[in-house]
Amino acid sequence: MTMETSNLKIDSKIEENLPNRLNSPRPRSRFKINLQKYWLVITLITFLTGSFGGFGLGRYSVHHEIAVAEQNLQQDIAALANEVLPPEGYQLPAKYGNIGPELVSAGVIDYNAMVSLYEKNGQPLNEEQLSILNQASDQAIIINAENAYFLLNLFWALGLANANPILTEGPISQRGGGDVYNFASTGGWGLGTKPVNELFAGTTIITLTAGEQALVEKIATQIYRPCCNNSTIFPDCNHGMAMLGLLELMASQGANEDEMLGAAKYINAFWFPQQAYETALYLKYTQDVNYSDADPQTVVGAQLFSSSGFASVHQWLQNNGKLEQAPGGANSCGN
Repeated sequence: MTMETSNLKIDSKIEENLPNRLNSPRPRSRFKINLQKYWLVITLITFLTGSFGGFGLGRYSVHHEIAVAEQNLQQDIAALANEVLPPEGYQLPAKYGNIGPELVSAGVIDYNAMVSLYEKNGQPLNEEQLSILNQASDQAIIINAENAYFLLNLFWALGLANANPILTEGPISQRGGGDVYNFASTGGWGLGTKPVNELFAGTTIITLTAGEQALVEKIATQIYRPCCNNSTIFPDCNHGMAMLGLLELMASQGANEDEMLGAAKYINAFWFPQQAYETALYLKYTQDVNYSDADPQTVVGAQLFSSSGFASVHQWLQNNGKLEQAPGGANSCGN
């Protein structure tokens, strides 16, 4: 066989095999095999990633909403201080009238002693306050943080001296054992020119009609103070006696029950700022009620603002980590 013949046979063999090689399936790549082999694992990972991502976003959303709600609540709490003690003060439904000069004239207030007291305490009386003691005033009474202490003493004197059955026939006379000097509201008054037993219910400064007297007596039984468990009908401390004087003045000038209770709510707040602020916190946390919207009778009543009622309020705040300090601090009988 020649070389040429041999080459032809080889080429022929190649040609015979060529169609089979072209038509035979190509071997799959290792990458494709592995991809198909692990597609379930990849799918599962993708699913879990999406699920945990959604869970994370959901959890973030919940946490964000909680944080926003807490921030809003804290803003409301911060605003409570201005609700309890309005920066502009609170206008009472009454005017001073002639009470200042009459108290000085009757010897209930020693003008020089009162002026000296405030000077010694570093809070000298301003021109307006001096004028209230010296002359009649048509000015509406506005209680605020600056004059609350002055008004406490002014109306303490009025409540102590004005002749009224609440003093002469009420609990303070009934429980005094014949000596009214034994109470903080009586024995504690040292700014008069006469002995307390002469000053007590000794001057007719405000005259009430039968209806006005009944109104004062009704409201006086509803207003409490956190330094004791007595209502204003038993004014055995300076705050109680001052509240009585204010109720008599408001009633004599035509104020109705709602106006008088509304005034008492803010009078108490300026005289007892810490206790009023804690009461506002309690109402906000437990009932979601703002102090400005709270029912006055509830706020000044025995359940929240007597000494035992307020003790429960304070204890709840303490137990729940909600205690906060109010601007102005606390107050007590005798201050």
